Parts: sequence; C-alpha cells; structure tokens
Amino acid sequence: MFTVKYQGQEYQFSEKITLKELAKQFGVKCYVATVNNRLRELDYYINYDCEVEFLDLSNFDAVRVYETSFRYLLLMALEKLCPGVKFRFGQCVSRSICCLPLNNSVKVDDKFLQKLNEEIKELVEADLPIRRSKMTKDEAFAFYRSKGYEDKIEILKYRPEDYVNAYRCGDYVNYMFGYMVPSTGYLKKYILRLYYPGFLIQFPRAEEDGEIPEFEDSPAFGRMLKEALDWSLLCGADTVAHLNKQVESGSVVDLVNMCETKHNNMLSELGLRIKQDIANIRLIAIAGPSSSGKTTFSNRLRIELMTRGIFPIKISMDDYYLDRSEAPLDENGEPDLEDIAALDIRLFNEQLLALIQGEEVEMPRFDFKLGRRVKGPKIKISKDTPVIIEGIHALNEVLTKSIPKHQKFKIYISPTPQINIDNHSPIPASEIRMLRRIVRDARFRKTPASETIAMWPSVRRGEFKWIYPFQEQADFVFNTELTYELGVMKKYALPILEEIGRNDEYFIQANRLVKFLKYIKDIDDRYVPCNSLLREFIGGSCFY
Repeated sequence: MFTVKYQGQEYQFSEKITLKELAKQFGVKCYVATVNNRLRELDYYINYDCEVEFLDLSNFDAVRVYETSFRYLLLMALEKLCPGVKFRFGQCVSRSICCLPLNNSVKVDDKFLQKLNEEIKELVEADLPIRRSKMTKDEAFAFYRSKGYEDKIEILKYRPEDYVNAYRCGDYVNYMFGYMVPSTGYLKKYILRLYYPGFLIQFPRAEEDGEIPEFEDSPAFGRMLKEALDWSLLCGADTVAHLNKQVESGSVVDLVNMCETKHNNMLSELGLRIKQDIANIRLIAIAGPSSSGKTTFSNRLRIELMTRGIFPIKISMDDYYLDRSEAPLDENGEPDLEDIAALDIRLFNEQLLALIQGEEVEMPRFDFKLGRRVKGPKIKISKDTPVIIEGIHALNEVLTKSIPKHQKFKIYISPTPQINIDNHSPIPASEIRMLRRIVRDARFRKTPASETIAMWPSVRRGEFKWIYPFQEQADFVFNTELTYELGVMKKYALPILEEIGRNDEYFIQANRLVKFLKYIKDIDDRYVPCNSLLREFIGGSCFY
C-alpha cells in the first residue's frame, strides 16, 4: 500500500500504477508530470509514497517535452517519405523551429508539405507507443553508423555515462536529448509552413496557455538567424561536438578571436551607419531581451562612435522608475518593473527633450534600496551630442514620443546562436541567455540560481509583451552571441546549478542544464578580451 498526494488530497493504491493511468483516473489532460519534484514521463511507474503534479501545455517543461516529441515524430514521418535524406532543425521566426534538408535531393514545396502532413496525421491517429530503452555506447555507435548519423556519433563521444537512452516507435529509433510523450496520439497540435529553403513548425507555447501563436514573419530577425547559421558553419562550430573539436585541436584561440572580431566588424558597420546620418540623429535607442549584453554593447558603441568624432552621453532608464508604491502590480501582487507603466514616461520625455534643446537638467537617480528616486547630477550637452538609452522599452515609441522618428536610431540586440547538440536537437537562444543570467546573478548579485530560474518565466512573459513586438522597428539588428561562450560559461554555471538539491522546486530546470553542459569541453576564460560582451556575465570587464 502506498499514498499518492495530488492537489492537496491523498489517495491510497495497492498496486503500482503509471502516471498515464493515474492521470486518466483523475481526468487530467497532461503531457508529463513531476513526482516528488522530479520530472517524469507518463510511462513512469509509481509504487511508493509521493506527491504528483500533472503538467499541461501552459507549463514550460511540458511544452519542451511536446516539442522534443514532435521533432521525433516529424523525423519518423520524413524517413518514411524520403528515406536516407538528412535534416537539420534550427531556430526560426515567430517562436517556431525550422527544418532544412541537408542535400538537394528533396524539393520542399506545397506538395511535399501536404504529403508530410498526411504522414504525420496518420502516425498521430495510430497513437503508436513511444518506448524508452537503454543501449551501450558501442551499440549506439553501431546503430547510428548504420543510419549515417555521424553528428550523433560525434556528440555521444562526449557523453559521460556508459549507456545511451533511445526511443523506439515501431521500427523507428532515435534520441532527442529530452523527455518524450508516451505515444504519437499526444501530438495533435502543430502547423507546418513553407519557409525557403525548408519549412517551419509552429507548436503550442506555454506563454500562450498552450495555444499556437499567430504567425508573424520577422524579416530582420530571420536574416540574423540565417547569418548566424552561416557563421557557425564558417567557424566550424555548428554543433557542440564541432565546438569541442576546436578545443581539442588547439584552435580555440582562433575561434575566440574570430568571434570577437566579428563583433568588432559589426560595431564598425553600425558606427558608419550612424555617422552617415548623424546630422539628424539625436537619440540612439538600444533594446533587447534579458542578458543580451545591453550594458557592454552600449559602452562599446559609445567608444566606436568616439573614434568617428561623435561623443554621445548615456542615460540609464532604471533612474526613471516610479517609486515602488506607484508601480503597477503583476499577477502576484508584486511591483512589475518590466511594465512600461513602471517608468515615469512624462518626466523622461520632458528631460530628454530639454537635454537635446541644450538645457541643463537635474537627472534623477533611482535608489533601489529605498525604492524611490533621489536627486542625481546636473548635466548639459551640446547640440551635437546624441543621447544613448538602453532598456527593454527603448524601441517603444511611447517611451520617446517627444522625439521625432527621423531623429532616432533604433538598435535591437540579442544573442541568437545557431549551434545544435546534433542536427536534430537545436539549443534555444533562451537557454543561452538564462545561463548568462544565472552566472551573472550569482557572481555579482549574490542571487542563488534557484531564484533566477524562478524569475525566468516572468522575464520571458515580459519579453513577449514588451520587446519582441518592436524588434522589427529596429534600424540595425546586432547578434550578441559568441559561438565559443558555452565552453567558457560551463565552469561558472555548473557549480552554481549543482548547488540546487533534488528537493528544490527548481531542480528540474537546473538538472536539465547540468546534463546539457556536461557534453561541452571547457574553454579557458583567459582568452576572452576584457571588453568582450561575455565579460558582463563572467566578470573581468574593463567597463566595470
């Protein structure tokens, strides 16, 4: 006899039961569950006292399981449709992933997608079981070699365990570096779209309460993704295994310097663009999601402009927060500092316009300990001095409505890598940013990783509401990814994440990151320049 606690109630069972069967008894629609705070697939058996939570598609972990499982299903359908053809997944616009054929034998058009859709629907309707099993590394090497999956062979060489998980559905076998749903019948919600030279897949999203968001093309962001993929191939680091080989071959110094030079070149291009229109530009606005490197980027841009005879002044948006007592509240009743209404927009516009008109202005300074603004320095600038602002709302016209549009130069920045674990398993850009923030918060703000992880869903919701809708308004898009950074971040992130115990509420997320980081070879941070964007997160920046 054992007891299962669910939603505050206790239930007695005499025989072992799977989570799938338990969910059915409770009438719950779910895709994965937690058992005593451990993420478990629905085929997992319970025969001991525990507390269970079932996760639907309003949960980020459940959505991750759904996406992983659908990539598996899609590959199974593609193998039936065009056997022997290899495909690669990657990030794409509108919160989707793209699928690209890796040779020219497949023509992706409407007819192809119609056949693929029919194949997927047939597999979903069949509700075929997806079973996990273990094989030795040698067995996995032999299997993947028979399939021609050299990318999977390369990454498995770095797996610390002696065994490999594999998932079988009928005759199809693959491993996607993540948990799966128990059968194909769970994977009914998706949209396939042509997106040359491949196609993209839209999934349910947690921030949309499990619904598929409306498709919005993003040409500027799409170009950045294409350039990121081209770059990762150029520098030989399009997968974790290829990045590791750079470390092992002794060429990591070249890789680091290539990535940093790329940033230098982009800054030079940006500086030239601004210089060409400096007679009109009074405001340079920089925005991007959390942990994009906005502070270091704005400092480096300032110096780049100084070399061109332009001497901008920086204004911190944080100093224009309303007093905490006046800030809007989030769904938990806490001050929502990511809402644009948390800023004193009227005062900001008044002072910004006064500065540009050559008046002396007494700037505010926000005291985070007191939770209110205090007096700051008095400043006055010449008519030739542009103002740099950076923050999550910097591209929003509401924030800078006192300045005519033609006098603004808007820059969107974000780290958007196109590095995969293997061809079938892309690394989301949000994972890179979360690792950056975990490391920075622990090193410089004494914030435990569990607190940073706890805040992350709220941060992400704020990004979808306040940042991404404005990214296409940017005059320049700057990719702040550094292809080598995972190798540097690993030694800082792992000890912080491993401090989160099994009983911690955020062990699931931490453990997922730990498993992923263990595939990556260390890169010594002595190779990282003092002005690198990465220094904002690991320390040693010349700007602080």
